[in-house]
Amino acid sequence: MFEPVIAPSGTLLGLLQRGRGDGTLHALTAPRDEALTALTHCVLSDPRRDWQVENRSLYYARLYLDLHGGLGAVERHLFDPDDALDTDEARTGLALSVLGHLASYGRRDALVLLRRYAERGANWAWALDELALRDDDAGLRALARPVLARFPADPEGGAALAAAVRDAYEPRPWRLWEDDPREDVRARVRAAREAGSFDRWQRQLRTRGPRPEWSVEAVLDWAQQGLEHGTVLHAPAARCLTAVAQPEDRPRIVAAAADGSDGARCTALRYLADAHDPQALALIEAAAAAPSATVAEAAVASFERMRSVAAVEHARRWAARPDALGAAAARVLALRGAAADSPLVLAALRETVRGQGPDAPTLDVLVDGTARLGITAAAPVLRHVYRETASSHLRGRTARALAATDPCFARSLAVECLWDCEESTREVAARHAETGDARVVERLRRLAADPAEEAEVQTAVRSRIVPEPPGA
Repeated sequence: MFEPVIAPSGTLLGLLQRGRGDGTLHALTAPRDEALTALTHCVLSDPRRDWQVENRSLYYARLYLDLHGGLGAVERHLFDPDDALDTDEARTGLALSVLGHLASYGRRDALVLLRRYAERGANWAWALDELALRDDDAGLRALARPVLARFPADPEGGAALAAAVRDAYEPRPWRLWEDDPREDVRARVRAAREAGSFDRWQRQLRTRGPRPEWSVEAVLDWAQQGLEHGTVLHAPAARCLTAVAQPEDRPRIVAAAADGSDGARCTALRYLADAHDPQALALIEAAAAAPSATVAEAAVASFERMRSVAAVEHARRWAARPDALGAAAARVLALRGAAADSPLVLAALRETVRGQGPDAPTLDVLVDGTARLGITAAAPVLRHVYRETASSHLRGRTARALAATDPCFARSLAVECLWDCEESTREVAARHAETGDARVVERLRRLAADPAEEAEVQTAVRSRIVPEPPGA
């Protein structure tokens, strides 16, 4: 999948792609056709870089409702001939999730569209999961035969059906079909569930991982073999060392961390770091300068996992280094440093934004650190990250940091956060936004009454709303 192209943050499309609250506010005041065009573009071309941690579907569904938007473009997208050629979930997943939320709000056209796509579409399993949460029993039973018809009545089709039943995210339709009054439906689904359970049991027996009788040498060899075959096993191998290593094995592990093969060295470094071995920090510093990028990256990652006082003291000495270990040291201070370390954390935050931009992958730790340490001088940088980042997940963490560092947050950005796509961001806003703004009070009441809103947000909202006196 290609990286999404994100429009500038000052445009309506850019705001909607980012899921910012200002996107909704601007869309509601823009010409309706322009707003619907931008909204539909976002739904059909998922703007998220990581759909597993970023939310958009409820945000877009609410805007469809507010704009009274039709679903013709979504329907054409779902049933385009490309659906049979491009079966990647990313092509249709967001659109199906938006339809699911619209169905929960009572949009019958969205429910019908989901049913049709579950019958005919390539990403039918996603549509079925959405229906499992919103459709009634009769609607789901009507889909049994169309879904089962996707699987031929032969051994290969039976295996594929068993895998679909076993891996279903929402099991409700399959459980319903197991008790279907139609014998052909009931028998196939029950057989598939039994086959899936048996396959899971067999896979557990066929594990090729380490055994209790393995030695330290065997674990290190296993890690190296995995690396040679393109599988990174440092973490599980280090856990295995914890189980099999004895005190007399320490010299062998230290030697592996100093000059072993890449797989063994990475494993030994992680094991020693997790054990807070007295030689771990010196070995990490040496490995961070290794010519092997794999070893250097593993050394830095192992250091960031350390929780000892010695690790924090080394971080203070290393934070000024202009390399990956120096950057990691600043992140360690952000997570575990003291107030006196604030200048180092702030310098790292500024340098990261200046050098890598507002979407740098390590910004989340530094942003969290500014909140933990209460670095008020970080507010201007945090506001820049908030406005420009394409990651709604990072923006949410930035909003929490601004709540702790920026005295203007409650009457400025917190207001727009009430319309944000991330529930955690809306929760922060619900706790901090000043209610002197009439929009804030109205929005809080709407969130409190919305059945689709998350419980944490509604709890925060109710803590702010003052009940009206009787007879008012």
